[in-house]
Amino acid sequence: MKKNIGRIITVIITLTLSVLGFVLGGPNLSTLQLDTLMILIIVTGISVAYCFIVGEITGNNSQMDKLWSILPIVYAWIIAGKSGMNPRVIVMAILITIWGVRLTLNFAKKGAYSLKFWSGEEDYRWIVLRENPKLKKRWKWALFDLFFISIYQNALVLAISLPLLAVMESTVVFSVFDGIVAALLLGFIILETIADKQQMTFQTKKYEMLKQGNKLEDLPNPYNKGFNTLGLWSRSRHPNYFSEQSIWVVLYFFCISAGVTSYFFFNWTLIGSMFLILLFIGSSMFSEGISLQKYPEYQNYINNVSKYVPLRKNN
Repeated sequence: MKKNIGRIITVIITLTLSVLGFVLGGPNLSTLQLDTLMILIIVTGISVAYCFIVGEITGNNSQMDKLWSILPIVYAWIIAGKSGMNPRVIVMAILITIWGVRLTLNFAKKGAYSLKFWSGEEDYRWIVLRENPKLKKRWKWALFDLFFISIYQNALVLAISLPLLAVMESTVVFSVFDGIVAALLLGFIILETIADKQQMTFQTKKYEMLKQGNKLEDLPNPYNKGFNTLGLWSRSRHPNYFSEQSIWVVLYFFCISAGVTSYFFFNWTLIGSMFLILLFIGSSMFSEGISLQKYPEYQNYINNVSKYVPLRKNN
């Protein structure tokens, strides 16, 4: 009950901030910003068409997953170029590039990319969702693919990149506050890198032992649990999710330092990071539901370890 109340409160807060950001902070775009936004929307439209058509033809619905870490880099440098290489936008674009390259390489290690661009390892969650009775009919899955996987996720990736658009014409000098924001954002990228590395190391070791003919319950602790409880994962059930959300919230702080907010910190581009948080609420609930079915000890893990912020250590 307490967890449900927490989720409801989080949803209410994020939706409220989104509305306030839009109402109190614009949008009031210049001609240059509108022209730039149109280019970004065209790129997004092409991506939507690609993800839906290729996903439906091949049956591999991880097309958007492959583009998730690439599109923000494209958007960032389009905006940087249109801004006349505004210094603040350049710093933001460099940080997004570091984030995107790292995440792309990490996803590639999982077999997501292939010379046949439409193939590669598919995210396990799409496989599970396709078996859901509510989506099992072909036309229902096609609608889900179109509106959620292809349209909504592409729109969200565009939205989280829009703080660059908001600051592209700012004449406020790059300041110490900008430097602090940049350092904080880089820190979360490093934290996410560590979390992903620890997860990959754990899962690789676990599957190596399973391939040797061992049963999961016969593996040494903690591998016999089936899920990672080492390192950052002993303090957070989703340290990678925590870092990912934090990266895009912190990116928005550049709007504050650039002086493009109203009422201290509201700008309409706040919507992107807030809706990303909502996405991760649903995504984490779904992935944890799968883990609860697979691993008997996962409920104890939920009871003892923080969901996002790495605070409580697993006993």
